[in-house]
Amino acid sequence: MTNLYSPDVLPAIHRISAALLGLLIVTAAPAHAGTNVITEWDEKSVAFVTAYIPGPMGSRAVAMVHLAMFDAVNSIEPRYRPYLGQLSAAPGTSKEAAAGAVLAALVSNNDKAQSQMRDAIASYLSTLPDGDAKSNGIKLGESVAAKILDARANDRAAAADDYRPRTAPGVYVPTQMTVGSKWPDMTPFVIAKPSQFRPEPPVSLKSKEWVADYNELKDYGGKTGSKRSPGQTETARFWLVVGPSAYQPFARQVVMKKDMSVVDSARLMALVSVALSDALAAVFDAKYHYNFWRPVTAIRNGDTDDNPATERVATWEPIDNTPAHPEYPCAHCISSGAVEAVIETALGSAEIPEIALTSPTAPGVTHRWTNLKAFSEEIANARIWAGFHYRTSTRVGQDMGHKIGKYIVEHAMQPLSVADVR
Repeated sequence: MTNLYSPDVLPAIHRISAALLGLLIVTAAPAHAGTNVITEWDEKSVAFVTAYIPGPMGSRAVAMVHLAMFDAVNSIEPRYRPYLGQLSAAPGTSKEAAAGAVLAALVSNNDKAQSQMRDAIASYLSTLPDGDAKSNGIKLGESVAAKILDARANDRAAAADDYRPRTAPGVYVPTQMTVGSKWPDMTPFVIAKPSQFRPEPPVSLKSKEWVADYNELKDYGGKTGSKRSPGQTETARFWLVVGPSAYQPFARQVVMKKDMSVVDSARLMALVSVALSDALAAVFDAKYHYNFWRPVTAIRNGDTDDNPATERVATWEPIDNTPAHPEYPCAHCISSGAVEAVIETALGSAEIPEIALTSPTAPGVTHRWTNLKAFSEEIANARIWAGFHYRTSTRVGQDMGHKIGKYIVEHAMQPLSVADVR
């Protein structure tokens, strides 16, 4: 079986991540109100990434797709400053053709399966009316995709994992490969560098904050014997979902409920996707810089932290398998905080139309929100109740996400001023 984490495989995978989803466009169900080419391709690309590109590389791939679609449709209808550059587009150029061509051009030329997918994208493009609008759109999409691929070709996202556990010779350590250990070296999409928003160190193990964090996890995060309510357990399981499937659907529904134009949809989805990828780079920078222990390690070693107020529980374990990277700060919290900040900063309000999500990790359950802060707060609590993160870590993660999301909206794809269009 192919190792999807292999540095040899990942570069090819990111090129096809969205293109393969074009297969479903022709036979898709009737569009819901507010859908357009951007939201439809987002749904398909997220489904593919979830199935075939595990880990943070999936978020990177989705960000690349959305940036390419944004620069393509924004070149046709200039409303915002481009991400990489404004390309020439003849009047009437088809946005749908440009988006389809973006996806087709992201396919590598070597693999037989990829060739079949190129044929499927060609089939999709064949459903659009022939003419100058379509042909100009295809040329534009191909040009934009080439620029995005070239810009990300050497971003070091697929560098080999060289994480070295801190141990003594001859002493066993868990042997699962870590996630994201090289992302502190990745070139972000918008922020200057992954360490730009690095937080202060975790709390001291001798502090009152550590005691409070430790005991909350011990009491509410355990798999058995927990003080969690049934509702808290449901929320913990709901947010075991990871990757683009956790957050892209939320942003997509906001776009649909707001009935945004194609260009506005492309911009907001690109901002969210980029913020999620850059937030992961930032959180992995902090995680591997501080290398702070997870609750399952801390609580089973509560007698070693030189703090008499932390009682050891020899058999304590969280509600599910602990993610394979250091604890501090909370990755889900930086992601949800970034989504919160991007949408609020871009739209000017924390109040949103009702958004309803389901989760593959909590079948049959639907959660709803009409406020962005309520959304991110639920996720922060969920990571505590799941036994993965301390309260302080969730607050730090949210704060990082807020800063990154706001920074990205203020520094990328901004509305054009009168001076810009002269």
